[in-house]
Amino acid sequence: MPRFLLRRAGTALLVLLGTTFVTFLLARVVPADPAVSYLGPKARPDEIARIGAQLGLDQPLPYQYGRYLWDLLQGDWGTSIGTKLPVTDEMFGRLPATLELLLTAMLLACLIGVALGVVAAARQNRFLDHLIRLLAIGGVSVPAFWLGLLLQVFVFGGLGLFELTGRLDPDLEFTDPLREITGFHLVDALLTGHLTALSDAAAHLVLPALTLAAYPIGVIARMTRASMLEILAADHIRAARAYGLRERIVHWRIALRGALPPTTTVAGLTLAYSLTGTFFVEVVFNWPGLGLFASTALLNMDYPVIMGITLFGAAGYVLVNLIVDLVQARLDPRVRLS
Repeated sequence: MPRFLLRRAGTALLVLLGTTFVTFLLARVVPADPAVSYLGPKARPDEIARIGAQLGLDQPLPYQYGRYLWDLLQGDWGTSIGTKLPVTDEMFGRLPATLELLLTAMLLACLIGVALGVVAAARQNRFLDHLIRLLAIGGVSVPAFWLGLLLQVFVFGGLGLFELTGRLDPDLEFTDPLREITGFHLVDALLTGHLTALSDAAAHLVLPALTLAAYPIGVIARMTRASMLEILAADHIRAARAYGLRERIVHWRIALRGALPPTTTVAGLTLAYSLTGTFFVEVVFNWPGLGLFASTALLNMDYPVIMGITLFGAAGYVLVNLIVDLVQARLDPRVRLS
């Protein structure tokens, strides 16, 4: 285990170093002056030169990159051009909103995707199996922003269910505000006993979480079905049926346990992928998280924010892959960490 973790730490360091180099290079080759973006289009040439020198833009690129890495090691991710605040403060202030959305979506995806995969495998080549496979393909194929718009039009606009945008009703924030402890509104509402805020936060969370969960549901359902079919053809499953065990026990306890390792791997990869998928969902639902912040930074050419969020996403992807490997080794004794 220590040797495995050490090797993975070295690999992760190389990945993150490559990410910093690519993002830094792209930020410098884009035809836009960060000093002009910082001061605004009406800035005088002498002010642009002063800010450029202050930001180190008048130095050679190798020096700028070295200085950027040194600042990263010291915890300084730069200052946002748009808000004039440290990038770390802006990111970690919005991180709970993104994590609440992401974790809720992945919880729904795992529960629904695994259940659909087991049912499809149990009803192989029947109507329900074909329907679930069709829904899974649709969930994988439909763009998140388009699905979000459809849910807004038909679920909110047509049926009047749930809420359209944001995390909380603005009237509630004005009349009876929620006291933030963790930044997760559902958790904070439970901790403070604010039941009105709990129901309102849940109502705002449903549509964006379902939109973000559509792709993972499709992937997890298909992988679970394929793994279940392979397990159901094994000898120990035939032996379990010969002993007279109920099909429900065979499917949901014995076969599902053997199908979990590959499903766990896919779920972890879709979790890392969904971290970037939140960008579209947060823009559509005006969700105040990292995705909406990154979209605004891209429009405003806010290089420090773009580089910081890209690096954070890469680190999250590496961490999720490490956790998936450890969980898979725990679930499957045949997997060795070496």
